[in-house]
Amino acid sequence: MRTIRWGIIGCGDVTEVKSGPGFQKARNSSLVAVMRRNGTLAEDYARRYGVAKWYDKADALIQDPDVDAVYIATPPYAHKEYTIQCAQAGKPVYVEKPMGMNFAECQDMIQTCQESGVPLFVAYYRRTLPRFLKIKELIDAGAIGDIRGVIMTLYMPLPDEFDWHYTPEVGGGGKFVDMGCHTLDFLDYVLGPIRSVAGFAGNLGGRYPAEDIVTGTFEFESGVQAVGIWSFTAFEMFDKTEIMGTIGKISFSSFDTKPVVLRTKDEVMKFPIDNPPHVHQPLTQTIVDELNGTGRCPSTGESGSRTNWVMDQLLARYYD
Repeated sequence: MRTIRWGIIGCGDVTEVKSGPGFQKARNSSLVAVMRRNGTLAEDYARRYGVAKWYDKADALIQDPDVDAVYIATPPYAHKEYTIQCAQAGKPVYVEKPMGMNFAECQDMIQTCQESGVPLFVAYYRRTLPRFLKIKELIDAGAIGDIRGVIMTLYMPLPDEFDWHYTPEVGGGGKFVDMGCHTLDFLDYVLGPIRSVAGFAGNLGGRYPAEDIVTGTFEFESGVQAVGIWSFTAFEMFDKTEIMGTIGKISFSSFDTKPVVLRTKDEVMKFPIDNPPHVHQPLTQTIVDELNGTGRCPSTGESGSRTNWVMDQLLARYYD
């Protein structure tokens, strides 16, 4: 079994705990090179994590013969460019979410990877986290009967400072794009693709250019219907998704580790399941296994692009 040697483009905050160490701890995986435009910071990251090579230019990392596959951890504005460069160099790509700035970019990324014969994976890691797999297990086992509807709610207060996540030219939108995509992708995983979307986006707070409130209605290919509201100028943090069936419902949070709750007319069951120390590691393991021909990764360019398409439908009128 070969060891997949990884390079990271954009060794910023997300790579400190969530993703970076997982490349070193996954089976048959190692992190051999990192890149950041600020070479001093790239060198510091390499030193702290025992990485042999560091670069301040992405092409140098991509062309490094010791790098087998590349994880792109930049903001979304650079995802397409670096994905295409990696694909043309014959390197498998693991790109952060959201996959691209919009659905059109995702399609270009998919096409280039297909033409180059390299796989494309997207960092929707909830598809492999134990607490979310428990939700899928309950649904697949019929614990709540036939699925009828979903309610998604996420409220957040304004932060003290605004980073790039609030700049559409960098992130493709605001915090809805950054955070709402996780729940939408997970529902795609457990309920199948969404085929129809309608909704509104706006900015009621006037504190930054991106959308700060989004509402939507959704219909899945199965006929299941859903509603969602995301507000980022609220007075508190509130995060809850309910999946309702004919004999019960499942409630869960997308962004903390509160217990998953299964409720039927006869009982209430709670499943307290913590996340692993490095939340990307289980998904990284599936990518390594697929590259070695021993498994499959559940988060691909095709699935990741569907979430971008859904968000595009909700945001189109706001940005047009």
